[in-house]
Amino acid sequence: MLILTRKVGEKLIIDDNIEVVILEIKGNQIRVGIEAPKEISIFREEVYEKIQAEQVINSTEA
Repeated sequence: MLILTRKVGEKLIIDDNIEVVILEIKGNQIRVGIEAPKEISIFREEVYEKIQAEQVINSTEA
């Protein structure tokens, strides 16, 4: 795992086509902006896990 320190307004560039910018830091939360091609899916972890669980259920029903 790569661990970085960033300030508000600073960016990370991933694979030349994904940009992550730190928008705001407030207490123990940060706001992050992500620009990526439309074909790249971006999910919060809890949403991704729910999608994966639903896919497992649907595949066992088929």
